[in-house]
Amino acid sequence: MPTSDPLHRLIQSMTKAEKRHFKLDSRNDREAETGEAFFVQLFDVLDKIRDYDEEIIFKKAPDIKRSQLPNLKRHLYRQLLTTLRSLHNSKNMDMQIREQLDFARVLYNKGLYLQSLRILEKVGDLARTAKLNLLLLEIIEFEKMIELRHITRSTENRAGQLNEHSVRAAQMVLIGERLSGLALQLYGIYIKTGHVKSEQDAFMLHAFFRSNLPEINFQTLDFWEKMYYCKSYMWYYYILQNFVKYYKYAQKWVDLYEKEPDMRRQDPDLYLRALHNLLISFFFTAQYDRFRTTLKQLDEYIEQEQDSFSMNTHVQAFIYQYTAKINRHFMEGSFTAGLPLANAVEKRISEYGDYVDHHRILVLYYKVACLYFGSGDMGRAIDYLNKIIYFNAGNLREDIQCYARILNLIAHYELKNYDLLEYLVLSVYRFLAKMEDLNAVQKEILKFLRQELHSNPENLLRAFRQLYARLLKLQELPYERRSFLYLDIISWLESKIEGHPRTEEVIKDKFAEKYKNK
Repeated sequence: MPTSDPLHRLIQSMTKAEKRHFKLDSRNDREAETGEAFFVQLFDVLDKIRDYDEEIIFKKAPDIKRSQLPNLKRHLYRQLLTTLRSLHNSKNMDMQIREQLDFARVLYNKGLYLQSLRILEKVGDLARTAKLNLLLLEIIEFEKMIELRHITRSTENRAGQLNEHSVRAAQMVLIGERLSGLALQLYGIYIKTGHVKSEQDAFMLHAFFRSNLPEINFQTLDFWEKMYYCKSYMWYYYILQNFVKYYKYAQKWVDLYEKEPDMRRQDPDLYLRALHNLLISFFFTAQYDRFRTTLKQLDEYIEQEQDSFSMNTHVQAFIYQYTAKINRHFMEGSFTAGLPLANAVEKRISEYGDYVDHHRILVLYYKVACLYFGSGDMGRAIDYLNKIIYFNAGNLREDIQCYARILNLIAHYELKNYDLLEYLVLSVYRFLAKMEDLNAVQKEILKFLRQELHSNPENLLRAFRQLYARLLKLQELPYERRSFLYLDIISWLESKIEGHPRTEEVIKDKFAEKYKNK
């Protein structure tokens, strides 16, 4: 049976240029008189097959014996990593510094400690410029070790300088680690449970945040510390649904790159993520003009820099760019015009395969489902919602799982699948109860669908109006607002009350009214 294999996946991830570089290195270093080395034959076979299957390997490369395969695979894996490291060394400052650290260690072991110190001094300056505090601390500690063990005739105050630099670097690393850890934990909380659901949730989040946030002065922090500081506050306010303050810290994060543009080249992934979060803040605070300007900034950056992107950066660029493009159609109410994005999303997910994490896939599927729902194509909306409902991802993104089921109910209601709907309502009710996520908005929607399945047109219109009035009141409650972030149920009800065949017509009219003078 075909199986997933790390070596095969690595080869499949390589670009044509990387494969060509490897083959050239292999021929220069490993070719024997009798022909190419076995590991190169193995590379050629794995490069050409779509699914890993050892029987195909033995068929395509009969000179390779079964007993040799494990060692050959380990050897090939190591050679590939060595080649890729050499090829991409110039693009990554941290890789260059680590290489120089290795050289310094070799020189020191040869007894050439003065030459070693000269290398350490140079890479120390590089690490400071790149704000790589963990590497800087390692460099300083290496310098201290040499100074302690040898008479180097360095400057009279060198010992004091090294100690001062070491203490400062250690402090920066400690603060950076605490802030990055806090940001990661907050992100994990959101991925698991979404936005806060109650006053108790908010209290617990606040207590967790305050107890883990170090007491620091923002102005004294370096680039990375400021970035993690902004990320921590950003996630905190995002989970609380305080999108005005979320915007404040998302903007601060982007501003860091405006002040130090060189940092974009060092880690383009984080710059893309900064723009993404700023776009999300504009989306939730309905700042369309700023959203459009920032989306243009994102598009231009990707267009200009994509040739230098790694695979990870290409994947992140796809996710952020298409999320923003779909959100723009949500803001404008142009759902039908946005439908071509659905095929593009499917194509990219298929192209990038395992490089896209499950969380992002669920979010993109939900957004595509909303595009189809808003355009009136309930069948295609259900297709994408089923991708979420039957996605085997455990408890990942419980909020998306819940609202996908609610939207699925409404889509089936629109298609008049009443017999199926009676079963689905009970199924969704049980699911939400199990998730402990049954809020007032969901209760109202489930109650409406259960009671009004077979109402005559006159009673149904009255029921729509009553539900609309109740949901408008719930929309003002702080811990019920999260429901409206996932599902514009208000606009759907307005379309039913006003007799519009598609929800997008209502949203489009609202958008036109808001921006008619702009």
